[in-house]
Amino acid sequence: MANIITAIRIVCSIALLFFPGFSPAFYTLYIVAGISDILDGTVARKTGTISEFGSKLDTVADFVLILCCLIKLIPILHIPTWLIIWLIVIAAIKAINLISGYVLRKEIVVLHTVMNRVTGILLFALPLTLSFINLNYSGTIVCAVATFAAIQEGHLIRTEAEKNAP
Repeated sequence: MANIITAIRIVCSIALLFFPGFSPAFYTLYIVAGISDILDGTVARKTGTISEFGSKLDTVADFVLILCCLIKLIPILHIPTWLIIWLIVIAAIKAINLISGYVLRKEIVVLHTVMNRVTGILLFALPLTLSFINLNYSGTIVCAVATFAAIQEGHLIRTEAEKNAP
């Protein structure tokens, strides 16, 4: 059941591409996708169906949602250059984390830390707040938290690998 809920997030995310950004249909699909992100993990825990596949599917669904939102919103938002550069730096840190996790553990490592969850909540809230909070302010908050979360994730990946080394 949890994986079906996660699949709903993927379907809603792709459907976002067919509606104008910030339209009622866009917001409805976006909110349903967000609710599914909360529900899938809760359902998996309550039903005892937590699985490695479900965790990976959740990560893919999150990525699809972010990608579809970026495709729809970047053309209609006026994102300052400094914010774009900051986002690229965060993406680079996350890429380094993926590579180092794979090198150290021989598997794709995605940690669901508290700070990654906080980043996800803030990132989800961002489009919902754009009509009343300037992107310069909300973007700074999201990027600051995301930077901390990415650095923390890298630290945890490397620290855990050191603990498990022979």
